[in-house]
Amino acid sequence: MNLIIVESPTKAKTISKFVGKEYKVESSFGHIRDLPKNEMGIDIEHDFQPRYVTPTKSKKTVSNLKKLAEKADKIILASDEDREGEAIAWHLAQALEEGKAKTKAKKSKTASDTEEGSHISKRFERIAFHEITKDAILKALESPRELNMDLVDAQQARRILDRLVGYELSPFLWKKVTKGLSAGRVQSVAVRLIVEREREIKAFNVEEYWSIVATFNADGNELKFTARLNKVDGKSVDKMEIKTKEDADKILADLEKAKYVVTSLEQKEAKKHPLAPFTTSTLQQTANRFLGFSAKQTMMLAQQLYEGIEINGEGGVGLITYMRTDSQNLSDKFLGDAEDWLKKNLGDKYALTGGRRFKTKSKGAQEAHEAVRPTEASRSPEAIKTSLNNNQYRLYKLIWQRAVASQMPEAILDNTTIDIEAVNTPYQFRATGQILKFDGYLKVYPEKSQEVELPPVKEKEELNLINIGGVQHFTKPPARYSDAGLVKALEKHGIGRPSTYAPTIATIIDRNYVARDDHKRLAPNDIAFVVIDLLVAHFPNIVDLEFTAKMEKDFDHIAHGKTKWQPVIEHFYKPFHENLKHKYEEVKKSDIMPEETTSEKCDKCGSPMVVKTGRYGKFLGCSNFPECKNIKSLGADGHSSDKKADAELKELEEKYKGEICDKCGSPMVVKNGRFGPFLSCSAYPKCKNIKNIAGGKNSTGIKCPKCDKGEIVQKRSKRGIFYACSNYPECKNAYWGKPTGEKCPDCGDLLISDKNDKVVCSSKCGYEK
Repeated sequence: MNLIIVESPTKAKTISKFVGKEYKVESSFGHIRDLPKNEMGIDIEHDFQPRYVTPTKSKKTVSNLKKLAEKADKIILASDEDREGEAIAWHLAQALEEGKAKTKAKKSKTASDTEEGSHISKRFERIAFHEITKDAILKALESPRELNMDLVDAQQARRILDRLVGYELSPFLWKKVTKGLSAGRVQSVAVRLIVEREREIKAFNVEEYWSIVATFNADGNELKFTARLNKVDGKSVDKMEIKTKEDADKILADLEKAKYVVTSLEQKEAKKHPLAPFTTSTLQQTANRFLGFSAKQTMMLAQQLYEGIEINGEGGVGLITYMRTDSQNLSDKFLGDAEDWLKKNLGDKYALTGGRRFKTKSKGAQEAHEAVRPTEASRSPEAIKTSLNNNQYRLYKLIWQRAVASQMPEAILDNTTIDIEAVNTPYQFRATGQILKFDGYLKVYPEKSQEVELPPVKEKEELNLINIGGVQHFTKPPARYSDAGLVKALEKHGIGRPSTYAPTIATIIDRNYVARDDHKRLAPNDIAFVVIDLLVAHFPNIVDLEFTAKMEKDFDHIAHGKTKWQPVIEHFYKPFHENLKHKYEEVKKSDIMPEETTSEKCDKCGSPMVVKTGRYGKFLGCSNFPECKNIKSLGADGHSSDKKADAELKELEEKYKGEICDKCGSPMVVKNGRFGPFLSCSAYPKCKNIKNIAGGKNSTGIKCPKCDKGEIVQKRSKRGIFYACSNYPECKNAYWGKPTGEKCPDCGDLLISDKNDKVVCSSKCGYEK
């Protein structure tokens, strides 16, 4: 019997159907060894040697795998083909050899026999594949390889360095700032980017500017078209040149009796090229922009599609290639399959003979890997829609469209430019139009574009002015980072790698450095500013973009066998550790966390209350701490919010007086939680029924249009703020934008403010205010 070990049960189940009875496929359920949870686990004095342990939750799995391994002729390690996957395979081999090594050590009593990392038994084979299909699995089994210790060492170096930073710097933050904080190489840089963007937004000065827009048509043609003021005295008009209404009115006065004549007409054919197939980062960015998925959600769904989905009539099928990649390569097989599918389903004009190849832009990308693509070009999204849940289907469709479209011809457009002179004035207008002549790849991968048709006109032809006016604009500050924007920034600066983007964003949210705003963008909390300012001032390397990017290059050099991992760690650790020792003496908490005294007195001891900053934001604390530990929430006016909250609760208690639990019949009582007031069963903990209610800071004052009973209130989830009916679970009406209270004139549903601050229809009927 040959034993194949993979990371997940789903992956094991999918692979099992492709191999013969001589193979048994088992799952290790991910990592089965790691650094200890409650201690450093690194011997700094002896070349930073790590001490790995088997977590309690993995011991039963390891014991079962050892029993199977004893009966196996061959043990095949089939974890993912990246650094983390290679490390998982190595840890598996070490764990399964552990018992034999201990027995051998007792007999030989020599250290060399038990040294971790020594040659592994020839019973172990390593296989890797980019997709979980029958052909890929059987091909991998035919050509096993040895473990790549360079990849293992690169992953070890990253893990050890991150452990050293986290375990040494986090306690410093606890002592100098507040308990519960953490720091890390990549996460702290990500928080710095978000903090600096927020400061840009706060420092931004809004400026007014105007544009002059005219609407024309030509004799014998009713088609109206718009043109903008483009030049004055032959010089291009700068966007910010017309600063006030007075400036705009002066130009409009000059144009009051002007005639308008076409001075030039240019028509040019242009080609629009398809985008490359997805890498990890472009998949996360596009899924965030098009589907609203967080980076974490995208990777979770992609993992499911990769490992295998039960398809009607086929069983478990791996639908996409490995989703952690920075390569844009596509296999020859996929190029051929895509060409065949396009010719058969769309016609020869939509296919490219021989396919299109893309050159990977990312330095250090693993070219042996492929881009993220469907395993079969012929498996269209519609063909398997009934086997997928809605989110799986949407992500698979996006991946399939992008990969197949990359093998299609360019779209062809006719671009038209009309220059219009206001006769006897220094002003010239310009109109631009675009007509799609051949949709090409857009037939499969539609992109947001708007056709603008212009009428057929001739040079020196006089146009009819329908109306003209000034349009007021205001400059806007840069937007907060979305998941897509942050991933793009991290990739641009060389921070992290494909496997780290999603967990980094999840970590900074979980640790309360960042929260999602109304539009699911990343907003820094108060504590983020404090921590980043401290790190920039005293540990600049930890949050320096260039330094962090250089560390990633060092890990790449280790992975390619160009350098050993210990010198890389030592070069970083020694100056870091020495600096940290000095900072414990040099930095005072009072300098980092100054307390602002208020006029409010502590209702327990009479001492002044002061404004403090904690992990969850600002609050009022007694200045007599630690003798008195009284704290209160902080209102918008800088004083205790208790009085206002008490008044709100009393009002709600009166409103919901007599409410009965619909599960056990006990009275319901009003309570105040982290996200506002709610109804809770008085029989708690026997009955844990709770109910959201309207009122307090979360109220919108808008009645639910679906049930006509509840009120639309603000709620919070892991994906950010959303708005839903207070009558949940009876009514499950919800919106991912803040309702305005107005109804759509086209379909009657509520209008909401979307992530771009546009007022649109909540039913996505297409109406935009």
